[in-house]
Amino acid sequence: MPRTLDPATRQAIAARLRFYRELGLTELYRRPVDPAPLQDLPAALSQDALEDSVLRTTTSHEETKAIPARKPAPDQTEDRESSLRIIREDIGDCTRCALHKGRNKLVFADGSPQARLMFVGEGPGADEDAQGLPFVGRAGQLLNNMISAMGLKREEVYIANVVKCRPPGNRTPEPEEANTCMPFLLRQIDVVRPEVLVALGATAATYLLGQRQPLAGLRGRVHSVRGSRLIVTYHPAYLLRDPRQKKEAWADLQIAMRELGLKLPPRG
Repeated sequence: MPRTLDPATRQAIAARLRFYRELGLTELYRRPVDPAPLQDLPAALSQDALEDSVLRTTTSHEETKAIPARKPAPDQTEDRESSLRIIREDIGDCTRCALHKGRNKLVFADGSPQARLMFVGEGPGADEDAQGLPFVGRAGQLLNNMISAMGLKREEVYIANVVKCRPPGNRTPEPEEANTCMPFLLRQIDVVRPEVLVALGATAATYLLGQRQPLAGLRGRVHSVRGSRLIVTYHPAYLLRDPRQKKEAWADLQIAMRELGLKLPPRG
């Protein structure tokens, strides 16, 4: 008879598996565990040792040879939607950093899981916090216009942010806040696997590239992030404050269009 684990042990194992998922380890292979050794465990065995005993795989050489090769990551489009749902469930009613204290709604993402193009912003503003969707305020309307100018619809792209809760007063996220949220964004990127990423502003560029550089030095070039080509441009909120830079942002978006093989507008 297999041993029934006590609630504390089950909780500890579940917590460890959640930790693995947050690191991006979403596929775990576990061979059957012989229950006999568990029945002989002394009562004084530490919690960590008990967890390791449950999760450890101890089989014979013959069994090892029979283990099938690890399957590649699923490429079916229907799997992307379910994988994104799992990430959202893993985030849950997040309290991992201080941003949750002033949150109205957590802002996960918007758009198509099959998108070839993904936009990454900094964090939700007041309108996004109220609606639970990214880029729905004035900056969002400008982003919609930018997407339309590329010959695409908002429903065809995928949109997310570095942090999923609104920073107070729309301030820049603190490093601790951004680093806490980034594993979930990276998992979203790994699931959607966009051909092209567009970093909207310095904060998105900094955390996607893993280094801080002036925006001017990052624009006009094609970078590589997790198998996607990354283009850096201005955040729409900045363009609302300084409309003179819209021409420069449009030049950046045309780089993304070339990378995607989209038809460029005729030169005037």
